[in-house]
Amino acid sequence: MTTTTATPTGGDRLVRRRARRVEPVYYLFLLPSLVLFTLAITVPGIIGIFFSFTNSIGIGDWELVGLTNYVAALSDPAIVQSYLFTFGFSLVTVLVVNVVAFGLAVGLTSRIRMKVGLRAVFVIPMVVSGIIIAYVFNFLFSNSLPAAGQALGIGFLETSLLANPDLAWTAIVVVTAWQAIPGALLIYIAGLLAIPGDVYEAADIDGAGRTQRLTRITLPLMTGYVAINVILGFKNFLNAYDIIVGLTGGGPGTATRSIAMTIISGFNGGDYAYQMANATIFFVVAVLIAVAQLTMTRGRSAL
Repeated sequence: MTTTTATPTGGDRLVRRRARRVEPVYYLFLLPSLVLFTLAITVPGIIGIFFSFTNSIGIGDWELVGLTNYVAALSDPAIVQSYLFTFGFSLVTVLVVNVVAFGLAVGLTSRIRMKVGLRAVFVIPMVVSGIIIAYVFNFLFSNSLPAAGQALGIGFLETSLLANPDLAWTAIVVVTAWQAIPGALLIYIAGLLAIPGDVYEAADIDGAGRTQRLTRITLPLMTGYVAINVILGFKNFLNAYDIIVGLTGGGPGTATRSIAMTIISGFNGGDYAYQMANATIFFVVAVLIAVAQLTMTRGRSAL
């Protein structure tokens, strides 16, 4: 028996071409956002990169100085310290946020009472301004915690953590994680609820315990959601600013000064071109990190 393969006719090709064509009205709706993005982000960014090659202080006359600002920035101990602090703080905070958020998500999707109400309570920190949270915790770390440390005889808590150059970063991690956990929690809850119940029923039939279900079913199926939270969290923590300003102001000394704080303080101090070079370096580093993250997580899609 011979078989024939139907070849698409001219009419079929025309229908497919029309189906793939994007209606002009979509471009019309995209245009306002594209214009605003270009005027508010792209154009100022290009202008800033240009001025990073000058000696401008933000106003007045300026001259081109080439790569002088970049060479100085890369050898500036204060800028190097801000990079080390920011990346170290980001890595630790990403780990804390994801471990705590995942644990809470597992608990809040299990068979417990009032889990819906508890979910609402746990997401409250996400809707509060970071600077307000920072000032509240500033009072707690500066007054309440030292008082408790003195009453209990705990030496390192008798003075404010925010005044200790070696421990101030831990307070920033705690407060930042406290605000960031709800966002990661919501993503993990969505992922856990998307796992089909049949998978767990089959595991129960096979006699799998809770630990086996967690390590062999839940965690592998949640890989995509973990990747999402890690990428979003690391990106947000690299830009840390308001909570650090409210807690330590970058101190003691410059022990907790982030990259964003260094750049903004330079703008206000007349080092416009110099800090624009720093901002350009930070932009390139952030892009490289984003590309690396996307490359490593490619193919690990959510359910």
